[in-house]
Amino acid sequence: MQHAVGSPLPQPHQPGHGPTDGWSPAAHHPGPHHPGAHQGSVPVPPPPPAPGFTPPAPPAPQHAPVPDTTGHVPLPPGGPVAMPSAPPPATAPDATATTLAVLLIGPAGAGKTSVAKYWADHRRVPTAHISLDDVREWVRSGFADPQSGWNDNSEAQYRLARRTCGFAARNFLANGISCILDDAVFPDRPVVGLGGWKRHVGPGLLPVVLLPGLEIVLERNAERSGNRRLTDEEVARIHGRMAGWYGSGLPIIDNSQLDVPQTAQILDDVLARSIASPPKW
Repeated sequence: MQHAVGSPLPQPHQPGHGPTDGWSPAAHHPGPHHPGAHQGSVPVPPPPPAPGFTPPAPPAPQHAPVPDTTGHVPLPPGGPVAMPSAPPPATAPDATATTLAVLLIGPAGAGKTSVAKYWADHRRVPTAHISLDDVREWVRSGFADPQSGWNDNSEAQYRLARRTCGFAARNFLANGISCILDDAVFPDRPVVGLGGWKRHVGPGLLPVVLLPGLEIVLERNAERSGNRRLTDEEVARIHGRMAGWYGSGLPIIDNSQLDVPQTAQILDDVLARSIASPPKW
């Protein structure tokens, strides 16, 4: 029996054999010749895909961005705090209603934490109290207690705590919340002390020294417990170093005979003067 003669079947598609290597079914296996017809004008169906071939997925349709409905509120980035602008000369600055960054300096037992908390609680604008000791004690395992001897670990933890407090202060201030930080900054270590706080917070930080008499500091320290209580010798040594702030140009409050509310009132008065005439530091 004879079979109809026609074009042979195209060779199956194999890797390495396709239009890119010059192989063309129409060129090697022409069909019946028809006068007047151009050779190869008959469309050739594409070869079947190779086994295991997965066609690429069509591009995903572009949709308009979906609005965020989770309640997220974008916060401005915290940058260095600029010096607060002084009000016109005819207007007395009101430190109780101004967004400020305050650094309260003093020895152990000076009452820094109590005054800072009270001052922050009683302001007319939102204010945060950032305690260096509290942040430093976030470290639980591996906490380096300087009472056991000052070493590289305790130095590193103090530096890290100051930098963390600085970040927090800048974020609060960038969102309209004042802050007060407290630290025992020594005048004989300007790079680590005031210089470090200026780098972490900004030149607008207003430092104020809280320095009662030695007998008051010793009495308050005796009421402490845990690692917040120091020996009398350590308290006297720190108090003596703090005396170096006299003559530095920074405002100093002697709260030996003042309670916490009275000291906070004096602090407002000192800050009002600092806004009008920022201290050189």
